[in-house]
Amino acid sequence: MTTTPQTEPSFRQSVDLMYNHAVSLMGLPPGLEEKIRVCNATYTVRFGVRLRGQLQTFTGYRSVHSEHMEPVKGGIRYATSVNQDEVEALAALMTYKCALVEAPFGGSKGGLCIDPRDWEEHELEQITRRFAYELIKRDMINPAQNVPAPDMGTGEREMAWIADQYKRMNTTDINGNACVTGKPANAGGIKGRTEATGRGVQYALREFFRDPRDVAMAKMEGTLEGKVVIVQGLGNVGYHAAKFLQSEDGCIVKAIIEHDGALLHHKGLDIDHVRDWIARHGGVTGYPDARHFEDGAMLLEEECDILIPAALEGVINLSNAANVQAKLIIEAANGPVTAGADQILKEKGVVIIPDLYANAGGVTVSYFEWVKNLSHIRFGRMQRRQEESRHDLIVKELERLDRYLGNAWSLTPDFKAKYLRGADELELVRSGLDDTMREAFQSMRAVLHGREDVHDYRTAAYIVAIDRVAASYRAKGL
Repeated sequence: MTTTPQTEPSFRQSVDLMYNHAVSLMGLPPGLEEKIRVCNATYTVRFGVRLRGQLQTFTGYRSVHSEHMEPVKGGIRYATSVNQDEVEALAALMTYKCALVEAPFGGSKGGLCIDPRDWEEHELEQITRRFAYELIKRDMINPAQNVPAPDMGTGEREMAWIADQYKRMNTTDINGNACVTGKPANAGGIKGRTEATGRGVQYALREFFRDPRDVAMAKMEGTLEGKVVIVQGLGNVGYHAAKFLQSEDGCIVKAIIEHDGALLHHKGLDIDHVRDWIARHGGVTGYPDARHFEDGAMLLEEECDILIPAALEGVINLSNAANVQAKLIIEAANGPVTAGADQILKEKGVVIIPDLYANAGGVTVSYFEWVKNLSHIRFGRMQRRQEESRHDLIVKELERLDRYLGNAWSLTPDFKAKYLRGADELELVRSGLDDTMREAFQSMRAVLHGREDVHDYRTAAYIVAIDRVAASYRAKGL
C-alpha cells in the first residue's frame, strides 16, 4: 500500500506496513511469516448491566495475537474509540514488545467501548466486574493463559476489581492474584509499577545517549543534561517520564500538550505543579505560570531536542510530520507516529525510538509482578538483611583501619548509611527494568549498526522481535 495525503493508513495498517517492511529483510518462510503476522483470535463480548434504572449494553474485546509463549499479556483500555481493528493492532504490538524485552509472554489486548468519565465509581465497578466475568468464564483472564494490565482509561483500581472477580470465581486457585498485573501494592501489586512505563522511557533515553553514534545520528551531542523536551499527554506515562528526565537527568521540559491545549515555558515547566493543576481543573486551561495555546497540536511542531508523544495513536501523521522540528522522537504511547509520517520523518533525518521498545517498561514490570504473585514472596525479603550484614563487615573493617591510622583517613559522609542499606523491592524493580531496557536497546543497536539494509530503530526492533517469535515457533515444531 502506498501512503499519500488521501490514504493515511489506519493504526492497524501502520502496524502491518511496519511488520511487512521488517520481514521483507528477513527471509522467513512465507507460511511462518503469515503465522506471526495474523491475530490468532478475537473475542467480542456484549453484556448488559442494570444502571440508572435501565439495562445498559456494553461492547468489549479481548484479542490474542500470538501464543508462541503463554500466558499472553496485554492491557485493557476504556475508551469510546475502542474497536476490533485497534485492539488487534495493539495485541500485535504486545507480541513484538514482549519478544523484544524478552518477557516470556505472547501478545494480547483488551478494550471496552466506554468513556469512564460518564460513570460514577460504583457504576464503573459493576461494569468492570461484569466485563471481567464475561472474559474469565472464557479463560480470557487466567494466570496461566491470559494476564491483563492497565491501559488508557484504566488503572490500579480496575485491576483490583478484576483480580477480586477472578478469585470469587476461582476460589481454589492459589495463584489467583497473578491473573492480572498493575494491581495496588497492598493488593498483590509491586512497587514501581505505576511509574514503570515513564521510568522505562527515561532508561531508554539514557541508553540512547550512551553511544555517540546514536547521538550523532540525531544531530545532537553530549548527554541528556540540558536537552529540551516536549511532552504530549501528561497522564501516568508522560508525567513520570517528564518528572524523572527533568529532576534526575537535567532536561528542560519546555512544553506540555494536553487535550484542552498546551503550555509553553522556555525555561522549563514545574511538572508537579502542572500535574496538580490538571487534577484540580481537568486540563491545562488557566494555568498561570506559562503561555497557553488553545491548539495544543501546534506545539508538536515546536523546536526541541526530544519529543515524547505519550497519549493517543496517530498524533504525528501526514498532515504535520513535515513540520516536526524535534531531533529525536521517543514513542511513549502506542502508535503515535503513522506509517506515512514515519517515512517523512526518516527522510528528514529525525531519529525515532519506536513504541514497541520505548513503552515496554510497563510490561517488563508487569512481568516482575506476575513472577512475584506466583512465588508468593516480595522481592528482597530473603536477601536484603543478609546483604546489609555483609556490607557491615566491610564498613567495620574500614572503620578499624581508620582507627589504626590514627584518624588520618575517614569514610565519606553518608557512605556508611548508603552502603549498608540493602536493596528493597523498588530498587530491585528499577534495577531489573534498567537492565531490561539496556539489553533490548543493545540488541536493536547491533542490528541497526551491523546491517547495511537497516536504517532506523523501528525496523531494527521489529527484526529482533520477529526473529525471537520465529525461534519460539520453530522450537514448538511449527
